[in-house]
Amino acid sequence: MSLPEPSPLFFSRLRLEYIPRIMLIEGQAYPEPWTYNMFRQELENECSYFCAMFQNDLMVGYGGFWLLLDEAHITRVTVIPELRGQGLARKLMFHLLEAAVDHGAVVARLEVRESNAPALALYERLGFLREGRRKAYYQRSNEDAIVMAKKLVSGM
Repeated sequence: MSLPEPSPLFFSRLRLEYIPRIMLIEGQAYPEPWTYNMFRQELENECSYFCAMFQNDLMVGYGGFWLLLDEAHITRVTVIPELRGQGLARKLMFHLLEAAVDHGAVVARLEVRESNAPALALYERLGFLREGRRKAYYQRSNEDAIVMAKKLVSGM
């Protein structure tokens, strides 16, 4: 007997009603989670593209970027803990990078905790290159951030 195929993913721009669920995921995912108001500001920020990723009716992740001139600064890439390791973060990144190109970005940039080996590996597989390090970027842990960037082309 074979397992049923997972249903296709769909993406929806951030809505106010998504924020309570995002806050639950955020608290599990990050040692320095964003606040409710930070997500609320994403709704009002004209430079922000932020979306939730769904499978069936379940929010399985979320992510976003700020478009700063022709650069997409990736702000969040988050998958619910119980579904990590199944390629969902890669699919979320593909969506974000395609949206960035559609919005005129020619480069994507992000910071990632130096201890987050799965994320570093994912970004490197997607063609991001290490540009530098931000010392003690994460305040609570005093951990460094690795700065990564990728040139974008149409038809990602």
